[in-house]
Amino acid sequence: MVTLKIALGRAIRRLRADRGFSQEGLALAAHINRTYATDLENGKRNVSLEILERVADALGINTGELLTAAEAERLLSVKERGRAR
Repeated sequence: MVTLKIALGRAIRRLRADRGFSQEGLALAAHINRTYATDLENGKRNVSLEILERVADALGINTGELLTAAEAERLLSVKERGRAR
């Protein structure tokens, strides 16, 4: 099963790309280090609520929408695994 960390990273990557941000552009807009942003997208970081809020704000959404996008990524992953069987 895809963890919430990985699903959140996938959601951030998708939303960032949809909005035309580079990783560096998102990092600047969210006031975080580019390496940290990369680690978030790769599911390698546990994100604090403060950082979650900053990333959501930079993406132009609220934190609830970002978490909903992450849950959608998890569900998509489960469905894709079911089709691969």
